[in-house]
Amino acid sequence: MARKQGNPPTTHTVEAGDTLFDIAQAYYGDGNQWQKISAANGNIQPQSLQIGQQLQILAVDTPPPNPPSPPGDGFAGIVSRQIFEAMFPNRNSFYSYDGLVSATQKYPSFCNEGSDEQHKREATAFLANIAHETGDLKYIEELNTANWTHYCDPANNTYPCVQGKTYHGRGPIQLSWNYNYGACGAALGIDLLNNPDLVAKDSSISFMTALWFWMTPQSPKPSCHNAISTSGFGMTINIINGGIECGKGQVTPQAQSRIKLYKQFAQRLGVTPGENLSC
Repeated sequence: MARKQGNPPTTHTVEAGDTLFDIAQAYYGDGNQWQKISAANGNIQPQSLQIGQQLQILAVDTPPPNPPSPPGDGFAGIVSRQIFEAMFPNRNSFYSYDGLVSATQKYPSFCNEGSDEQHKREATAFLANIAHETGDLKYIEELNTANWTHYCDPANNTYPCVQGKTYHGRGPIQLSWNYNYGACGAALGIDLLNNPDLVAKDSSISFMTALWFWMTPQSPKPSCHNAISTSGFGMTINIINGGIECGKGQVTPQAQSRIKLYKQFAQRLGVTPGENLSC
């Protein structure tokens, strides 16, 4: 946990266990201000903190130097703020466009490999799946609170459950279970095992967890990133929730919902949906 060392402007020496969220909480009283610290220190990302590193902590009313502009390619080059807002007019304000674009910078190959058509299909597939998972980006946490304490695998010694914490579904792809919070946190350089609520409190981190799942192979299945360009949209459904939505002898209502959203978003982004839409 970060310890406050003075009032901004000042410097902070990174200690073991520090996260940008914790540091922002300590100095600004709001962990969601971590991007202000990031921008003031060369757009440093949460996973890049090093023990002993000196961070500039600006005064509350001081704008960060040279704020980064959105990239001209990748996801932000395909989905503008206006398109995103038109796709999700009734979304929860937590799911911000800026939070999503910030998260994509952690995964530069997202919507950035292959042809322009493949880029657009990946953006379309990702948005369709998170729209289905969250009711068009309305829900941040799993609605059935009675199940919140069920997502603990006590046999997992690599990422053991922390007493008093729950690992229920949070975020755009509803990150669940202690082992997923642990593995995702390790990949992002954020201690999500001890701080699972960050997924429901920080928009950029929340979208990062969804992109972590999207970009990471789910053995023995490939990553959604790979599947959308090699196998089609149906395989992304199989990867995300195949045990429930696939292999039932007919297209399930859940899969139909994802496919409908995918087709709608593909039309909006001006790309053909391709083949193999069903899992």
